[in-house]
Amino acid sequence: MKKLSILGFFIFALINLNSCEMEDDVVFTTQDPEGFVFTNSLQDNYILSNATSGNLGERFTWGNADFGSPTNITYELQRSITGDFSDAVVVSSSTDNEIAMSIGQMITVATEAGLDNDPGTAAPNTGSFSVRLRAFPGDTGSGTEAFSDVLILNVELLEQMDTGGGGIMPVSWGVVGSGYNDWGNAGPDGTFYSTMDADVIVAYVTLVDGQIKFRENNDWSSGTDLGDSNGDGILDQDPDNNINVTAGNYRITFNTSTNAYSIDEFSWGVVGSGYNDWGNAGPDAKFYYDYTSDSFKVSVVLVDGQIKFRTNNDWGSGDDLGDAGDDGILDQDADNNIDVTAGNYLITINFNDNSYSIVENDVWGVVGSGYNDWGSAGPDFALTEIQDGILVGDLAPLIDGQIKFRTNNDWGSGDDLGDAGNDGTLDQDPDNNIDVTAGNYRVRIDLNDNSYLLNRIN
Repeated sequence: MKKLSILGFFIFALINLNSCEMEDDVVFTTQDPEGFVFTNSLQDNYILSNATSGNLGERFTWGNADFGSPTNITYELQRSITGDFSDAVVVSSSTDNEIAMSIGQMITVATEAGLDNDPGTAAPNTGSFSVRLRAFPGDTGSGTEAFSDVLILNVELLEQMDTGGGGIMPVSWGVVGSGYNDWGNAGPDGTFYSTMDADVIVAYVTLVDGQIKFRENNDWSSGTDLGDSNGDGILDQDPDNNINVTAGNYRITFNTSTNAYSIDEFSWGVVGSGYNDWGNAGPDAKFYYDYTSDSFKVSVVLVDGQIKFRTNNDWGSGDDLGDAGDDGILDQDADNNIDVTAGNYLITINFNDNSYSIVENDVWGVVGSGYNDWGSAGPDFALTEIQDGILVGDLAPLIDGQIKFRTNNDWGSGDDLGDAGNDGTLDQDPDNNIDVTAGNYRVRIDLNDNSYLLNRIN
């Protein structure tokens, strides 16, 4: 592991005793800083990765500052790379006694400090930065202020261990907005991925009616958020540049060199008598992108019959594919329907060579009074295993009630999981149903550590 000591220790004493005369003639003086200190505990080390950049990094809490007379007090959380706060940047401000800092915001600081996550470079991936609080009466400051103690956060950028198919990797840019994740309040931004063109990145996202734009590291403070104020297909930082979108599945392409972008309807799905009566019994089973293999995958429950693959739930697209030669290579030949037997499968399509596979595999799904009356009102909402143990699904239309997760629409599998402790970790404890409220949810489960996310989009 690369290591660099970025900061020395910062020691300061608050000795400013100047008075400040407010409009009501009350004089405030800075307090003895002993009582104005952080009350939260720090982790020994903060592991930072783009995949979790929307998650909470640390929630800072503190005792009240006292200026000797009742008054509203504003608190600023400041961060510093140098440690002496000559480079102080305000993370956020509040009139309460807590401020949250996301992993994405920590990544921004680490990047400014010269850290990177590429093991092939000389730059370090570990270091530290400092934070402190500034308190002042009112909401604009008056020259009277107090500073808290200083905390030093040790951070580590998770190093890239490997790349995806063809060198594909997630990049720092993401999709944010009411059309995707409630402007960051409903989970991390939609991920962009690198492509074979060094200047072009791509995202595959399910949107709802609303607006979007693009930003880096799940962080508004990066100052790089982009939209399109005049709808000309070129991204800008002008005022009122949110991009209007309608509900659907899309491929977003972004040229980071020219700022040109496009948003195109895009989804591949499974259709046929072996799944949805050739589209007459519901939408196609949607494929999800797996960057590690540069392929598309779907976990699906099939019945005896035939299937093929098409785009956008539409025969008119002309993109439907089957396998006339039964050789594992997709084609558009006549009589190319693919015979299937009933069962639970993981289907993978690789458009680099048009290869595909249909492999028996457990299908995890959402079940409960919050979705399908515990299985009595239809099949579970299927989740797709895009990588080993990583399951995703969007958008799950839930109602007020409770849910849990099980395999293959079957209680007898013994694999049902809930969250008895309501701590974001799945378990098989008694009384582990998960309470949900009505809305559309983006679902993610990591069976490697039993963590899960239920992000209500709208």
